[in-house]
Order: sequence, then C-alpha cells, then structure tokens
Amino acid sequence: MNLNNIQTERRNQNTLNIDQMTTHEVLNIINEEDHIIPDAVKETLPVIERLVDRIVDGFQHNGRLIYVGAGTSGRLGVLDASECPPTFGTPSDQVIGVIAGGDKALQYALEGAEDDEEQAVLDMKKLSLTKEDVIVGIAASGRTPYTVAAMAYAKEIGATVGAVTCSENTKMEEVAHHSIVANVGPEVVTGSTRMKAGTAQKLVLNMLTTASMIKIGKVYSNLMVDVVPTNSKLVQRGKNIVAEIAGVSAEEAEKALEEYGSTKGAILSLLTGLKGEIVHSTLERYDGHLRKAIESAFVTS
Repeated sequence: MNLNNIQTERRNQNTLNIDQMTTHEVLNIINEEDHIIPDAVKETLPVIERLVDRIVDGFQHNGRLIYVGAGTSGRLGVLDASECPPTFGTPSDQVIGVIAGGDKALQYALEGAEDDEEQAVLDMKKLSLTKEDVIVGIAASGRTPYTVAAMAYAKEIGATVGAVTCSENTKMEEVAHHSIVANVGPEVVTGSTRMKAGTAQKLVLNMLTTASMIKIGKVYSNLMVDVVPTNSKLVQRGKNIVAEIAGVSAEEAEKALEEYGSTKGAILSLLTGLKGEIVHSTLERYDGHLRKAIESAFVTS
C-alpha cells in the first residue's frame, strides 16, 4: 500500500511546527482544522440521502443496517449501533456494528486484525446476510482489507453496500453502491485519523441512523417517542414526552404509561380518546408510526 496516495496520510502544511507551539497555539490550530469537517460532510449529503432511503426501504422489509470497520472506524460503527436500542427502541439486531478483532478490539488496539480478509468473510457469514440488508464499510483510508473484503462479500450476496471514507479514488469506492467521501484533508498529526476523519465519520453515521429512524416513525416532532425507560432519567424523559405531546399533567402521563406500557400507546390514547386493545392494534396497523396512527384515528372518528 502506497501511503502517499492516501489523502489522510499526507502531511498537513499548517501544522509542520506544531511540536514547537504553545498549548494555546496547538489547541487553536486543532480547532481551526476541525472547522473544515462540516463543509466536507455537507458535500456528501446527496449520497447520504440516497443511502438513507435505501436503509429505510430495507427496514420496512425486515432488513438490517450493518456497519463494518477496523480500529477507530469500527469502534464508531459499534458506538452508533449500540445507541439505537435505547434511543429509538429498536431490536438489538436491527442496527449492528462489526469490528475487526471482535469485542476485544473495542478496548484494545488489535491493528493486525484489519488485514484479515478471511475473518471478514466469516464474520459476514455469521450474520446470514440477505438482499434487504445494508452493509456500510467505514475506513478513513478507504483501503482497509478487512472492511473491503466484508463489503465485497455482501455485494456478492446481493445486499446494498455503502462506504464512509475520507480519501478519494479508493477500493471501497469501487466496491460500494453508495460511497460517502468526506474529504477533510490531512490530519493535524499525520495519519491520526481518530481526529478529523473520525469526527467526519461520526457525523455521517449520526445522519444515517437518525434520519432513517425518523423516516420509519421513531420520532414524533423532535421527540424520541420510542425511548426505552431503562433508567430513572429515561423513565422521567418518557413521562415528559407524553405530558408535552398530549398536553396533560405529569400524573396523567404516568397513569397512561402504566396502562399502555409505552409512550406511543399513552400518547395515542390521550390525544384520540382511544381505549384498551384498540390502542395497540392501531399502532400495530401502522407499524408503530405514531403520527399516522393519530391521523387515522381522527379521520375515522
């Protein structure tokens, strides 16, 4: 691999003397370089849009979103996937993060794992991929062997393949159906892609899952109405969401939550006057899409 051909491996001309700067100067130059990231991501929005639409279509046909990466990129994928169940109430297998080296690589640097192409294929086979799945490879360089091999296998199966990279004209671009290239330029410290490249990747992954979840009805207005109340903060958040949307007191919200067991059920009942099993059946009819369920209840009433 010729590192000179990878944008993220090039030397940043603005930081050649960073080791001689004061602390203030170091922090200032890092901040200045970070300002490049949002514009680089903005340039990729048309591709992100197409990939989100494909993810939504996959979700609607029991497909999954599967992130694949090594090192920092892999950890970012696992992080984004692991946040979906508590935030959006998704099943744990709807959004999956796969990292080269497995769970151990989340905490320890297993740099050799990124070259293991055979293991990448085995890891994909364990997931029993289907044509409804969307596999998104993540790698700043766009060339990580593990990630490329996983993407290539997924493409052979007939799944949709996306890529999130920070370097142009790469192997991942060749393999992917949808290639998101956030060209953030060389890092402050040469090759340290946990910095600008990692931040850009995180922004893109935020968009992929959040936009997809919004489109399948996991958000009402800008509130996470499928939040899972797994701790006291989230229990209170659920009560606040019900009270705010339905315009009722905290006590009424709590009572409705106890009766229907979910924020969506409580909101639907309080807003429409529906009671009992019809609340659950109405939500089920619209695949849990609260706004559609509310609109249908008012149309038929």
